[in-house]
Amino acid sequence: MPTIQGDIERALARVTGEKIRITGAGRTDAGVHAKGQVVSFGISSNMSVRILVRALNYYLRPDIAVREGSEVDPDFSARRDAIGREYRYTIQNRPTPSPLQRRHACFVPQMLNSEDMNEASQSLVGTHDLASFATAMKGGTTRTVSKAVVSRIGEFVLFDMVANAFLPRQVRLTVGCLIRVGLGKISVERFREILQAKRPGLAAWAAPAHGLCLMKVNYPEHKLSRGRLDENL
Repeated sequence: MPTIQGDIERALARVTGEKIRITGAGRTDAGVHAKGQVVSFGISSNMSVRILVRALNYYLRPDIAVREGSEVDPDFSARRDAIGREYRYTIQNRPTPSPLQRRHACFVPQMLNSEDMNEASQSLVGTHDLASFATAMKGGTTRTVSKAVVSRIGEFVLFDMVANAFLPRQVRLTVGCLIRVGLGKISVERFREILQAKRPGLAAWAAPAHGLCLMKVNYPEHKLSRGRLDENL
Protein backbone atom coordinates (compact mmCIF):
# COMPACT_ATOMS: atom_id res chain seq x y z
CA MET A 1 0.00 0.00 0.00
CA PRO A 2 1.43 3.43 -0.94
CA THR A 3 2.36 5.67 1.98
CA ILE A 4 3.36 9.31 2.20
CA GLN A 5 6.65 8.34 3.83
CA GLY A 6 7.41 5.84 1.09
CA ASP A 7 6.57 8.31 -1.66
CA ILE A 8 8.77 11.02 -0.15
CA GLU A 9 11.67 8.62 0.30
CA ARG A 10 11.37 7.47 -3.32
CA ALA A 11 11.30 11.09 -4.49
CA LEU A 12 14.39 11.86 -2.40
CA ALA A 13 16.18 8.92 -3.97
CA ARG A 14 15.40 10.20 -7.45
CA VAL A 15 16.49 13.75 -6.61
CA THR A 16 19.66 12.98 -4.62
CA GLY A 17 20.64 9.50 -5.73
CA GLU A 18 20.78 8.53 -2.05
CA LYS A 19 18.74 6.04 -0.03
CA ILE A 20 17.30 8.27 2.69
CA ARG A 21 15.07 7.42 5.64
CA ILE A 22 12.87 10.26 6.83
CA THR A 23 11.55 10.88 10.35
CA GLY A 24 8.00 12.21 10.62
CA ALA A 25 6.65 14.35 13.45
CA GLY A 26 4.01 11.72 14.04
CA ARG A 27 2.04 8.90 12.52
CA THR A 28 -1.59 9.24 11.46
CA ASP A 29 -4.24 6.64 10.71
CA ALA A 30 -4.96 5.76 7.09
CA GLY A 31 -7.32 8.36 5.66
CA VAL A 32 -6.24 11.18 7.99
CA HIS A 33 -5.08 14.36 6.24
CA ALA A 34 -2.09 16.53 7.11
CA LYS A 35 -1.72 20.21 6.29
CA GLY A 36 1.29 20.74 8.53
CA GLN A 37 3.17 17.46 8.80
CA VAL A 38 6.93 17.85 9.35
CA VAL A 39 9.68 15.42 8.39
CA SER A 40 13.42 15.53 8.93
CA PHE A 41 16.29 13.85 7.11
CA GLY A 42 19.91 14.35 6.18
CA ILE A 43 21.48 14.44 2.73
CA SER A 44 25.10 14.62 1.60
CA SER A 45 24.27 16.80 -1.42
CA ASN A 46 24.95 20.55 -1.25
CA MET A 47 21.72 21.22 -3.16
CA SER A 48 19.95 24.39 -2.02
CA VAL A 49 16.73 24.11 -0.03
CA ARG A 50 14.80 25.93 -2.76
CA ILE A 51 15.89 23.53 -5.48
CA LEU A 52 15.30 20.49 -3.25
CA VAL A 53 11.72 21.55 -2.48
CA ARG A 54 10.91 22.12 -6.14
CA ALA A 55 12.54 18.89 -7.25
CA LEU A 56 10.65 16.83 -4.68
CA ASN A 57 7.33 18.32 -5.75
CA TYR A 58 8.15 17.42 -9.33
CA TYR A 59 8.40 13.72 -8.44
CA LEU A 60 5.66 13.51 -5.81
CA ARG A 61 2.14 12.51 -6.81
CA PRO A 62 -0.42 15.37 -6.98
CA ASP A 63 -1.98 14.70 -3.58
CA ILE A 64 1.35 15.21 -1.76
CA ALA A 65 3.23 18.52 -1.70
CA VAL A 66 6.23 19.92 0.13
CA ARG A 67 5.25 23.41 1.27
CA GLU A 68 8.55 24.63 2.67
CA GLY A 69 12.00 23.53 3.71
CA SER A 70 14.40 24.53 6.46
CA GLU A 71 18.08 23.89 7.10
CA VAL A 72 18.41 22.67 10.69
CA ASP A 73 21.12 21.33 12.97
CA PRO A 74 22.20 17.72 12.29
CA ASP A 75 20.70 16.50 15.58
CA PHE A 76 17.23 17.90 14.85
CA SER A 77 14.41 15.33 14.89
CA ALA A 78 10.94 16.15 13.59
CA ARG A 79 9.45 13.76 16.14
CA ARG A 80 11.65 14.13 19.21
CA ASP A 81 11.95 17.94 19.16
CA ALA A 82 8.25 18.67 18.69
CA ILE A 83 6.67 20.41 21.69
CA GLY A 84 3.10 20.38 20.48
CA ARG A 85 0.73 19.30 17.74
CA GLU A 86 -2.48 20.88 16.51
CA TYR A 87 -5.36 18.87 15.05
CA ARG A 88 -8.71 19.88 13.57
CA TYR A 89 -11.70 17.61 13.06
CA THR A 90 -14.36 18.80 10.62
CA ILE A 91 -18.01 17.74 10.77
CA GLN A 92 -20.47 18.72 8.07
CA ASN A 93 -23.76 19.20 9.90
CA ARG A 94 -26.66 19.65 7.52
CA PRO A 95 -29.59 17.52 6.29
CA THR A 96 -27.95 16.40 3.04
CA PRO A 97 -24.34 15.44 2.28
CA SER A 98 -22.00 17.27 -0.07
CA PRO A 99 -20.01 15.15 -2.54
CA LEU A 100 -17.33 17.87 -2.48
CA GLN A 101 -16.78 17.36 1.27
CA ARG A 102 -17.06 13.58 1.50
CA ARG A 103 -13.28 13.08 1.73
CA HIS A 104 -12.63 15.92 4.17
CA ALA A 105 -15.54 16.07 6.62
CA CYS A 106 -17.64 13.65 8.65
CA PHE A 107 -21.28 14.01 7.62
CA VAL A 108 -23.86 14.17 10.43
CA PRO A 109 -27.42 14.97 9.23
CA GLN A 110 -28.99 15.44 12.68
CA MET A 111 -28.55 18.90 14.19
CA LEU A 112 -25.68 18.97 16.67
CA ASN A 113 -25.69 21.07 19.82
CA SER A 114 -22.24 22.58 19.38
CA GLU A 115 -22.55 24.56 22.63
CA ASP A 116 -22.91 21.38 24.69
CA MET A 117 -20.06 19.81 22.72
CA ASN A 118 -17.83 22.79 23.50
CA GLU A 119 -18.76 22.69 27.19
CA ALA A 120 -17.80 19.01 27.32
CA SER A 121 -14.53 19.61 25.48
CA GLN A 122 -13.37 22.14 28.07
CA SER A 123 -12.89 19.33 30.60
CA LEU A 124 -10.03 18.04 28.43
CA VAL A 125 -7.86 21.12 28.95
CA GLY A 126 -4.99 20.52 31.35
CA THR A 127 -2.92 17.46 32.20
CA HIS A 128 -5.05 14.31 32.26
CA ASP A 129 -4.85 10.56 31.90
CA LEU A 130 -6.62 10.20 28.54
CA ALA A 131 -6.79 6.40 28.48
CA SER A 132 -10.57 6.47 27.90
CA PHE A 133 -9.95 8.20 24.57
CA ALA A 134 -7.35 5.77 23.29
CA THR A 135 -7.11 2.16 22.23
CA ALA A 136 -5.23 -0.28 24.44
CA MET A 137 -1.54 0.59 24.37
CA LYS A 138 1.73 0.21 26.23
CA GLY A 139 3.25 3.16 28.00
CA GLY A 140 1.78 6.18 29.73
CA THR A 141 -1.52 7.75 28.69
CA THR A 142 -1.15 11.13 30.37
CA ARG A 143 -1.02 14.13 28.05
CA THR A 144 -1.22 17.90 28.46
CA VAL A 145 -3.95 19.55 26.41
CA SER A 146 -3.64 23.33 25.98
CA LYS A 147 -6.70 23.80 23.75
CA ALA A 148 -9.92 21.87 23.13
CA VAL A 149 -12.62 23.94 21.44
CA VAL A 150 -15.77 23.14 19.47
CA SER A 151 -17.08 25.90 17.20
CA ARG A 152 -19.69 26.20 14.48
CA ILE A 153 -19.10 28.02 11.20
CA GLY A 154 -22.21 27.77 9.06
CA GLU A 155 -22.88 24.11 8.28
CA PHE A 156 -19.56 22.99 9.75
CA VAL A 157 -18.81 22.02 13.35
CA LEU A 158 -15.08 22.16 14.06
CA PHE A 159 -13.12 20.59 16.90
CA ASP A 160 -9.64 22.05 17.44
CA MET A 161 -7.27 20.35 19.85
CA VAL A 162 -3.69 21.24 20.78
CA ALA A 163 -1.55 19.02 23.02
CA ASN A 164 2.06 18.18 23.71
CA ALA A 165 1.46 14.71 22.23
CA PHE A 166 -1.42 12.47 21.21
CA LEU A 167 -2.41 8.86 21.84
CA PRO A 168 -3.47 6.51 19.01
CA ARG A 169 -6.96 7.50 17.78
CA GLN A 170 -7.26 10.01 20.61
CA VAL A 171 -8.84 12.80 18.57
CA ARG A 172 -11.17 10.50 16.64
CA LEU A 173 -12.41 8.79 19.82
CA THR A 174 -12.84 12.16 21.48
CA VAL A 175 -14.86 13.48 18.55
CA GLY A 176 -16.98 10.34 18.49
CA CYS A 177 -17.86 10.97 22.12
CA LEU A 178 -18.49 14.67 21.49
CA ILE A 179 -20.86 13.85 18.62
CA ARG A 180 -22.88 11.73 21.05
CA VAL A 181 -23.02 14.76 23.35
CA GLY A 182 -24.12 16.95 20.46
CA LEU A 183 -26.90 14.50 19.55
CA GLY A 184 -28.11 14.34 23.16
CA LYS A 185 -27.22 10.65 23.50
CA ILE A 186 -24.96 11.33 26.48
CA SER A 187 -24.75 14.34 28.79
CA VAL A 188 -21.85 16.71 29.33
CA GLU A 189 -21.50 15.18 32.79
CA ARG A 190 -21.28 11.68 31.28
CA PHE A 191 -18.50 12.89 28.99
CA ARG A 192 -16.59 14.06 32.06
CA GLU A 193 -17.17 10.72 33.76
CA ILE A 194 -15.74 8.91 30.73
CA LEU A 195 -12.63 11.11 30.93
CA GLN A 196 -12.24 10.50 34.66
CA ALA A 197 -12.71 6.72 34.33
CA LYS A 198 -9.32 6.32 32.58
CA ARG A 199 -10.42 3.07 30.92
CA PRO A 200 -8.95 2.33 27.45
CA GLY A 201 -11.63 2.26 24.77
CA LEU A 202 -14.44 3.55 27.01
CA ALA A 203 -15.21 6.31 24.50
CA ALA A 204 -16.24 3.39 22.25
CA TRP A 205 -16.75 4.98 18.82
CA ALA A 206 -14.05 6.65 16.75
CA ALA A 207 -15.19 9.27 14.25
CA PRO A 208 -14.14 8.52 10.63
CA ALA A 209 -10.51 9.22 9.76
CA HIS A 210 -11.24 11.44 6.76
CA GLY A 211 -12.56 14.30 8.94
CA LEU A 212 -9.25 14.68 10.80
CA CYS A 213 -6.35 16.88 9.75
CA LEU A 214 -2.96 17.52 11.38
CA MET A 215 -2.79 21.31 11.09
CA LYS A 216 0.57 22.16 12.62
CA VAL A 217 3.55 20.82 14.55
CA ASN A 218 5.19 23.25 16.98
CA TYR A 219 8.90 23.49 17.81
CA PRO A 220 11.07 25.73 19.97
CA GLU A 221 12.12 28.69 17.84
CA HIS A 222 15.83 28.01 18.33
CA LYS A 223 15.44 24.58 16.72
CA LEU A 224 14.61 26.27 13.42
CA SER A 225 17.00 29.18 13.82
CA ARG A 226 19.22 28.32 10.86
CA GLY A 227 16.70 29.72 8.44
CA ARG A 228 13.47 28.74 6.73
CA LEU A 229 12.42 28.93 3.12
CA ASP A 230 8.69 29.24 2.47
CA GLU A 231 7.79 28.13 -1.02
CA ASN A 232 4.17 29.30 -0.56
CA LEU A 233 2.83 26.18 -2.19
